[in-house]
Amino acid sequence: MRFGKTLRESIYPPWKDQYIDYSKLKTMLREDRKEDEDVPWTEDDENRFCDEIFNVQLEKVARFQEKTVTSLKERAEVAFDKLKDMAPSDDKPKSDITTARLKELLAELDAITNEVKELKKYSSANYTGFLKIAKKHDRKRGDRYKVRPMMRVSLSERGFNSEQAYSPLLTKLSLMYFAINENLDDSDQVQPVDLDLDNQHEVHNGERYIAHKFWIHPDNLLEVKTAILRHLPALVYTQQAGQEPDGNEDPKITSLYFDNPKFDLYGRKVDRQVDASSLRLRWYGQLDAKPEIVLEQKIIQENGISEERKFYIKDKYIKQFIDGEYKMEKTVAKMERQGQSAEAIEEFKKTVAEIQDFIMEKKLQPILRANYTRTAFQKPADDRVRISIDTDIAFIREDTLDRDRPCRDPQEWHRWDIDGNNMTYPFKNINQSEVSRFPYALLELKLKEEGGRKRPRWIEDLTASHLVHAAPKFSKFVHGVASLFEDYVNHLPLWLSDLETDIRKDPQTAHDEEEQRKAQQAEDAMVVGSFLGPGAAARIGSYKPATSSPVGKSYLSDRAARDARDATSSIPPTAVNGRGRREGEQGEEESSSRQKSYGTLSSVFPGFSLSRYSRAKRQREQLPEGVTKPEVWIKNAGPLQVEPKVWLANERTFLKWQHICILLGTLAISLYTAAGENFLAECMGIAYVVIAIMAGAWGYLMLHKRRDMIVDRSGKDFDNMVGPLVVSAALMLALILNFVFSYQAAFAKLDDSQLFNETEAAFVGELM
Repeated sequence: MRFGKTLRESIYPPWKDQYIDYSKLKTMLREDRKEDEDVPWTEDDENRFCDEIFNVQLEKVARFQEKTVTSLKERAEVAFDKLKDMAPSDDKPKSDITTARLKELLAELDAITNEVKELKKYSSANYTGFLKIAKKHDRKRGDRYKVRPMMRVSLSERGFNSEQAYSPLLTKLSLMYFAINENLDDSDQVQPVDLDLDNQHEVHNGERYIAHKFWIHPDNLLEVKTAILRHLPALVYTQQAGQEPDGNEDPKITSLYFDNPKFDLYGRKVDRQVDASSLRLRWYGQLDAKPEIVLEQKIIQENGISEERKFYIKDKYIKQFIDGEYKMEKTVAKMERQGQSAEAIEEFKKTVAEIQDFIMEKKLQPILRANYTRTAFQKPADDRVRISIDTDIAFIREDTLDRDRPCRDPQEWHRWDIDGNNMTYPFKNINQSEVSRFPYALLELKLKEEGGRKRPRWIEDLTASHLVHAAPKFSKFVHGVASLFEDYVNHLPLWLSDLETDIRKDPQTAHDEEEQRKAQQAEDAMVVGSFLGPGAAARIGSYKPATSSPVGKSYLSDRAARDARDATSSIPPTAVNGRGRREGEQGEEESSSRQKSYGTLSSVFPGFSLSRYSRAKRQREQLPEGVTKPEVWIKNAGPLQVEPKVWLANERTFLKWQHICILLGTLAISLYTAAGENFLAECMGIAYVVIAIMAGAWGYLMLHKRRDMIVDRSGKDFDNMVGPLVVSAALMLALILNFVFSYQAAFAKLDDSQLFNETEAAFVGELM
């Protein structure tokens, strides 16, 4: 289908005059006039075309989109204010909220939501139109003039086709839908569609997961991996370890995606239609190593949950299966010989039949290859948190759309020029127009849904940091088709414009933006919570301001961020903490306190800091009125479970102290015994005995104190510098005094000896 027809069919009637005038631009390019092909394209023609596309059409669409987004945000704020006014209070009980008013507000939310969806379609259609007309221009006039690179940059700068701009608005709409549906009967409730932009629900082996996707700039890749490795070990692919050198390299994965010449699967997936499906063959390593190949179908259900159907197939049967000549009879016979249950065999037959019918009905064929290196992180036998990072991502055409120059032999199901020669990334030995390399790494985070369980804090810190760029709806299949088959499709994904921008961020700026976003969400949740009743806000979400960015924190980044803030004289946004107090002024004082403390004693020994922030941390927090201090903390509930190594570490420290005590005691007794009539030696022996007793007593005292801390599950630090400092100081003092007294005694003895010699000489002289 030509794009001009697609554009006419996708026009929203109230906005019909605000779309790109695609026909006019084609006329200016002389696209449809054969008689003008011999007329030279002059510089004046180029100036007229560029002025029309950049200064007229692009400005018209950009101004309308900005105006419409602003209008939608204002309407959402008005609806939110109405919801605030309807919130129950002391003089207005919850029973006064009428169903009619709720339905009226619900109708307004539906109107806003539908207009947001139409605006997204409007943005997508115009974005695709500008890129296609720019490509037509470069193809026809590219020998002298090229406008497509400048068009990509212009679209990216204006935020075209970017879903990030809609996320705060849709989050607020989702909260309002939730509040209203909680107060309506089940028959009156409305389920908002496509409001969750931050995650996607998936089902694997009967378990439900929430999936999050992010891009990682190559400069941040190592830092992200080390941040993950602090909490999750790298997962070893034991099944494929024997096929990789030494079993230590990350596996190379190949996914072969299917579609038909009309790209129906791509169209349904990029438009997020109900029951959108994708089909792929996937294997690890090189194909000549005979890896296990799995055929997977992923289906997006009506409720937005992604579900998979899959089975393993040998490479020699794939072509027959695609053509409908083989129905996995040998695998079924093998399952029967192994004595598997009839239910399992029937389920396998059903899956095979559904996937094969899907291939035959849609006339699917291999169309795209995605090759990448995967690093996975997961605790053994614990699938609650699964993380994978895909690097060296390359997309390769695998189609036969051009009958004269097919990329793949039509009689084969894959490209032998790649698999037969064991080609690897960056695939330099094939036609480079058939390859598209993705510039970033892809991080995919999957969290198992567990009722009432919060996700780990370190994951929140990582996903909110400057190290990753959120790409919630990213799909390798969609991106590969959009990159390599742009002439065959009329809709492009939302994230393409983000590829033209630098996704790296300043650490402090990213942290401040995330804190501001969380504070706004918490404020909205509090309003909705007051509407629903006590405790509802806690179910929706809570927020506690952080003092600094927890990920990527270092002295250099902190100092660079401070210098940037000082240079621009910018003031960080004021946040509201959980008790309702503003912390802007206090935050400034803390910041100045930290800046002044660089190079001082408090920067080396934070425990000696006398700043207002340090004093406030050491003060006991005052409990609100009506709240009493609990006698038993939640962390102390339940049976005590202490690992044996904790007890042994405490005892090992005690034995070290006793070892020091015995050594000092042995030295002291030996010195005292050998002193004889030497008074100084006796005193030093007694001093060493006292020090030995102090060391033994301190070790015994700390043994019992730390044992009590373990039993009480204390959160205090186990280290204590007093004992070692006192014992060391006493020992040093004794040694110094011993040296001083011995030195003085030696000199006194020397003086007496000289005096005796002089007296003896005088006496001998008198005798002679």
